[in-house]
Amino acid sequence: MSDLPTAKTRPASNWSAIWILPLIALVIGGWLGWQAYRDAGINIEVRFSSGEGIVANKTEVFYKGMSVGKVKSLVLDDKGSNTGVIATIEMNQAAESHLRTGTRFWLVKPSVSLAGITGLETLVSGNYIAVSPGEGEPTKRFKALSEAPPLSDSEPGLHLTLKADRLGSLDRDSPVFYKQIQVGRVKSYRLSEDQGTVEIKVFIEPAYASLVRKYTRFWNASGISIDANLSGVKVRSESLASIVAGGIAFATPEHRKDSPPTDPSLPFRLYEDFDAAQAGIRVKVKLTDFEGLQAGRTPVMYKGIQVGSLKTLKVDSDLTSAMAELTLDPLAEDYLVAGTQFWVVKPSISLAGITGLEALVKGNYIAIRPGDKGATPQREFEARAKAPPLDLKAPGLHLVLFSDNLGSLEVGSPILYRQVKVGTVQSYQFSKKQNRLLIGVHIEKEYEKLVNGSTRFWNASGITLTGGLSGIQIKSESLQSLMAGGIAFDTPRPNVPLKRHIPWFRLNENQEAANLAGTPITIKVDRGDGLKAGTPIRLKGLDIGKVESVDLSDDLQSVLLKARITQVPEKIARVGTQFWVVKPALGIVKTANLETLVTGQYLEVQPAVKNAGPQSSFVALPDAPQVSEREEGLSLTLSAARRGSIKPGVPVTYREIAVGKVTGYELGQTADRVLIHILIEPRYASLVRGGSRFWNSSGFGFELGLFKGATVRTESLETLIEGGIAFATPDGEKMGNPARPQQTFALFDKAEDEWLQWAPKIQIGK
Repeated sequence: MSDLPTAKTRPASNWSAIWILPLIALVIGGWLGWQAYRDAGINIEVRFSSGEGIVANKTEVFYKGMSVGKVKSLVLDDKGSNTGVIATIEMNQAAESHLRTGTRFWLVKPSVSLAGITGLETLVSGNYIAVSPGEGEPTKRFKALSEAPPLSDSEPGLHLTLKADRLGSLDRDSPVFYKQIQVGRVKSYRLSEDQGTVEIKVFIEPAYASLVRKYTRFWNASGISIDANLSGVKVRSESLASIVAGGIAFATPEHRKDSPPTDPSLPFRLYEDFDAAQAGIRVKVKLTDFEGLQAGRTPVMYKGIQVGSLKTLKVDSDLTSAMAELTLDPLAEDYLVAGTQFWVVKPSISLAGITGLEALVKGNYIAIRPGDKGATPQREFEARAKAPPLDLKAPGLHLVLFSDNLGSLEVGSPILYRQVKVGTVQSYQFSKKQNRLLIGVHIEKEYEKLVNGSTRFWNASGITLTGGLSGIQIKSESLQSLMAGGIAFDTPRPNVPLKRHIPWFRLNENQEAANLAGTPITIKVDRGDGLKAGTPIRLKGLDIGKVESVDLSDDLQSVLLKARITQVPEKIARVGTQFWVVKPALGIVKTANLETLVTGQYLEVQPAVKNAGPQSSFVALPDAPQVSEREEGLSLTLSAARRGSIKPGVPVTYREIAVGKVTGYELGQTADRVLIHILIEPRYASLVRGGSRFWNSSGFGFELGLFKGATVRTESLETLIEGGIAFATPDGEKMGNPARPQQTFALFDKAEDEWLQWAPKIQIGK
């Protein structure tokens, strides 16, 4: 028998842990079902005229950028007479309270029009349906709008009504301008109840609402206004946006600016244009030139843009001037100050070019240049006789040239640099002392760095003609400067700073004067015949300087020449230098300095021999200087009872061949004789011997005999006219020794027959 314990038995249970899972699933399913029921949307129907752009299960409904529903299905509407589509939309539960009869739906899609581009965001997200909540009874059936509704009157800002005779090119969202700044837009438009006018709803943004006053005037600024007749063409536009999309502008007349704020419930009149609105600023301008101006037609222009018009024109009783009343755009109010300039523009043709060409098309007009903003306000002006020079604020370099005379320059004449036009003459006027002319010049901005402190200007007008027997030189800067005048300049050194904001430069007479440098000197002469500014100073045929001015001396006894030595001045302007005037010499046998007949007289200079100290004042010799002792040759002295026609330079001849010349004369020590100094050329020095005889060969000898007849004797035609000295040397023992330097010989009045027969053989030098 076994000792094992007896087993205990219990009854079996019907419960199992596996049943927990179905219970959990049931709870979750119930919770999800409740969530689905709670979050289930509200289905509504919206009728659209077309289903284009609407896609089931994709197109959403947005309110203020948030999704509040989605299109679930799209079916045709075949119940009504007008075929359309019905979109079933599932709206969020939160939108239920807003689903009323006044709620509006519309489809938003990309739209391009003259007023601008709308719905641009749909290019990425696709078309969507917009909703605007409204009031009324609850409903689930709606009819979509064909376009977005106008801005709500509850939107913060100023909401106005304008009445116009016609709409023009205005449209929804067309801009509203104040001084060309967009401050609002057109909300909507419709015919009035009597269908006689158009009512235009306008919205002004809150920041600009205070600009509209009780007497503010609105005008249609759409597109371009063109008014043309025989007096000209008037073109006007508010802005590029208004040209394309239309627009409205407004302003308050200056005399009405203290009017109270507007009452939004009262409509405004929309005028056809700016002139009809008469909202501009009234200005009076006195004109001395009013040819071609016409009240109501003549525009006021600023840089090609119309900023006003001529309202009235009253000619004064003296018929020399007129008072014009202008109406200017309110945009110009801040610039109607002291310094504002007016002038009349009309076509003008001159050598400087054609100006006012646009007036050939639009007629004469009044131009304006505003003064500095912030200056003293002004409403009465006096017009200029011509256009003012370029404003000093204009880009580029403005400078002043001073000159003694204007020449052929005029406003518009070109400024040339290496024959390239880089600027223009802007104005000219006398200085305060009226002793010189001041010429205003403008250098264009891209060329302003060509001018610095070393720049030199010269008058390049017309043709410069220089010449002589060697030829004629003609010089002109350009064809334009030949006809219209012009100024040229050169800048020899870089990086030389300008000393003033508006620098001043001398306008030289020509390029040579501009390039002139050197040492100034004064030369006193007995007479100024043929001498003038520009007379050259020459050394051995080369120009080394020039006379700058010719004036009488203080004692009126001589003439003072102010000159400038430009070549080797250190060797010319010093003690011992001699000057004399070279004049033409005409004679039967002698013609000299013939080129001065064409070029005029000039000054010749003979530099000092010794390296003496500097000197700036000189006295000119009456004639060319006598030959100095340093010249090579045999110097002799002739003693005569009188000088006769002997003068320096006349020839000394041997057998009618010039072998020397007279270098000077003087009285003897006891004044009973005349000492005549001669110089025999080195080659012929051996011809003069101790027995030589000299005689005066000037003029001619005349002998008349009863049986011999008449005998006329002269050395040569040259000595007949100018005088001269001849000599002869005997042969044989009478010849004597060679003459010594400074040896003195007697000068006889005439030759003896024996002397004329002498013909010794003497070897001359090489």
